[in-house]
Amino acid sequence: MIPILDNKDASAPSVFRPAALLREARRQKGLAAADIPAICILDPDGDIVRHIRRTGEAQPCKAWPCYHTRLDTFTLAGQTAGIVGCAVGAPFAVLVAEELFACGCRLLLSLTSAGQIVPAGLPPYFVLIERALRDEGTSYHYAPPSEYAEADPALAAAALAAIAREGLHAIAGASWTTDAPFRETLAAIEAAKSKGVLAVEMEAAALYAFAKAAGVRILCFAHVTNTMGQTGGDFEKGEADGTADALRILAAIVRSGVAGSANSPAQTPI
Repeated sequence: MIPILDNKDASAPSVFRPAALLREARRQKGLAAADIPAICILDPDGDIVRHIRRTGEAQPCKAWPCYHTRLDTFTLAGQTAGIVGCAVGAPFAVLVAEELFACGCRLLLSLTSAGQIVPAGLPPYFVLIERALRDEGTSYHYAPPSEYAEADPALAAAALAAIAREGLHAIAGASWTTDAPFRETLAAIEAAKSKGVLAVEMEAAALYAFAKAAGVRILCFAHVTNTMGQTGGDFEKGEADGTADALRILAAIVRSGVAGSANSPAQTPI
């Protein structure tokens, strides 16, 4: 047994729960309990958040009690959505996701930049992550050991269809979630390639493990923007730092019935 896997019981309840943290944060900040938007977005790179703040579209959500982040709201495809920027990496992303669902989120969409593993075109392009290779630590607190964490197949299929209906393009496939982006060795990259992995990112495996354990709805996208600095002119994201294309993808999902069902009753996170 690997020591980091000792004392992991994914079925056991946690002593420390998001509701307790949020209760005390509200007390200290003098905030009343209030629901946040049903549809929320994680923007680890922060490009979308910076863009909508710059254009004046973003409004801070005054009811958001999180100690570590700011939740902005903006209009996306005619609906009010919440967005948190710069929650990079599996532990931070899941911490924020736990709090979002405890505050009224019903559907969480994560869109992060990623490095190309098996080429599926010339970057930039989008991958809808169907499953994520678990090469991080957070997911093992939510699910027993396995090679991958999986997206909800019905949610993924519905989102892919919604994107296609609007004439947009996203490739469905696997990602590799790592905790150590600057330790992507040749051997690790070749191993991921041998599994048909399309991209490497830092959040999806943990978010999917949490989603399954908690009975909540999360869908992750990788915006493949680079070859890990192996070519000149790398890390180009597209128009407005990639936000134009990213918002089109997110809006297509929100306009579809996928987002509409986000208003169903909330599940209680573990």
